[in-house]
Amino acid sequence: MNSPSRPRHKAQPSATQNPPLRSLLREGWNEVNVGASLRALRNQQGLSMRALAELSGLNVNTLSLIENNKISPSVSTLQRLAVALRVPITAFFEFGQEQRSVVYQRAGQRRRVAFDQGVLEDLGGGLSLHGGVPLMVSLDPGSTSGEERIVHTGLEFVYCLEGCLTYFISEDRYELNPGDSLLFEAHLPHRWGNFGSHPSRSLLILCPTDERDRPHERHFPSESLTRSASG
Repeated sequence: MNSPSRPRHKAQPSATQNPPLRSLLREGWNEVNVGASLRALRNQQGLSMRALAELSGLNVNTLSLIENNKISPSVSTLQRLAVALRVPITAFFEFGQEQRSVVYQRAGQRRRVAFDQGVLEDLGGGLSLHGGVPLMVSLDPGSTSGEERIVHTGLEFVYCLEGCLTYFISEDRYELNPGDSLLFEAHLPHRWGNFGSHPSRSLLILCPTDERDRPHERHFPSESLTRSASG
């Protein structure tokens, strides 16, 4: 039995208003199987194609064509699907990725998707943040967290804005220059330092999974915070 028409749904934007997603993929990206990701996300939530059509306002036939990679969805179509599935739009590109405990990305090597107001740039690379505290960290040359490794719950995200910042995670060393980012599971022993000749500035997001955990106190001891505040 064919699905009844739903006049209350808005007409889908034309291809000229929203170009197909694949035409927005930047050079250097691997081909993304959006159809397979959509099917997997839909099945994961126990939704039939007809149920997703009702939630998103899209035609069942359109969903079928997308899932079978017969057509490329526009960005606005993906946004409607993301809202219906209650997931971020990046979920269509992350689903099925290999699980990773450390994500190191150099500037210009992240996956990007254009949208009407600009560009979405994937900073997570397969790891997602579940809440957290953002900090802007400015370090003088020679500053370090000390020789003792830091361990805490949750995730830690670092984005280098200026200068050079070095992170040691387990047995690995990561050099971050402006535009480089680092996301890792914070149970891995880590420490950091500015070993360059210029001050560094970076965005740090600490995301503990235990609300009683206070990782910033381990990264920045209270006495050093007091000294910087009084100075």
